[in-house]
Amino acid sequence: MAADMRIGLALGYWGAEGDDASATVRTAEALGYDSVWTAEAYGSDAFTPLAWYGAQTRRIGLGTAVAQISARTPTATAMHALTLDHLSGGRLRLGIGVSGPQVVEGWYGRPFPRPLERTREYLDIMRQVWRREGPVVSDGPHYPLPLPGGTGLGKPLKPITRPLRPRIPVYLGAEGPRNVALAAEAADGWAPMFFHPERSPALYADALAAAPPGFDIACTVTVVPGTDTAAALYAAKAPLAFYIGGMGAARRNFHLQVFVRLGFGDAARKVQELFLAGRRGEAVSAVPDELADALCLVGPLPRIAERLEAWRGTPVTTLVVAGVRDEPTLRALRDMVLG
Repeated sequence: MAADMRIGLALGYWGAEGDDASATVRTAEALGYDSVWTAEAYGSDAFTPLAWYGAQTRRIGLGTAVAQISARTPTATAMHALTLDHLSGGRLRLGIGVSGPQVVEGWYGRPFPRPLERTREYLDIMRQVWRREGPVVSDGPHYPLPLPGGTGLGKPLKPITRPLRPRIPVYLGAEGPRNVALAAEAADGWAPMFFHPERSPALYADALAAAPPGFDIACTVTVVPGTDTAAALYAAKAPLAFYIGGMGAARRNFHLQVFVRLGFGDAARKVQELFLAGRRGEAVSAVPDELADALCLVGPLPRIAERLEAWRGTPVTTLVVAGVRDEPTLRALRDMVLG
């Protein structure tokens, strides 16, 4: 790890009544954590919990990892962002991502094709909103402004509210090399979900070559502490099996393709086959120990500290730990990462 590596806290999706991580977020802030990150899929949204936690803190950065671009028009996301950035005193880090065709077309009712082109257009419009240099216009095919046709009364507008910052940091939740390259070229950071500290640096080296100074790679890493390493490892496999097998169509699963590129294609396809057949316990067991142990940090704390050594020398600049809520473990992880 670089000497200036930061540590963040991933909360994931907000679950249900009683899922309030406010105390955890306040503890993380007091311990010097750099940021806290929320997520969305097809249940809770990412912005509301983040605003809730932002209202109870003063310093910690507030990130979405990630807000789905098909859920909102680019101007709507820009409005969410500028509002939360104002209310938090400039702490927002806006992570966005395209999701996959099952969610985009099945949940949002929007077309999925040309995701990179859509992302680039989306980002351009948001930055026009935040710069507030003039009315926002776009001649792109995905989000044309004003809308062609219709009543013919569409008018280019600029935001009534002056953004606190003319450039809110944007992170892309990217998995494929071309999307990672887009993040390095056009965004302020990359939010990888499955990063293998030994294999991913070489895999994404070309894609990240154009990243400017200060480009932040905020990588989420699941942490499962426990005295029984085998049990902790099995627990870490469960979400991996879910993403490989269930978060994507059988014919087009972008998460599965990450594992193929990492060299675990045969195992990943077996996990998917078992998961889709309803044999979920077997699917979890089929996730290779080597893979889970590389992507996650599991077992006793001294073992986790040892495994963290593999992250030294990677391009990751913010290690975002997921699955931990208790103060002693948060403190121990902070000490491991920050030294």
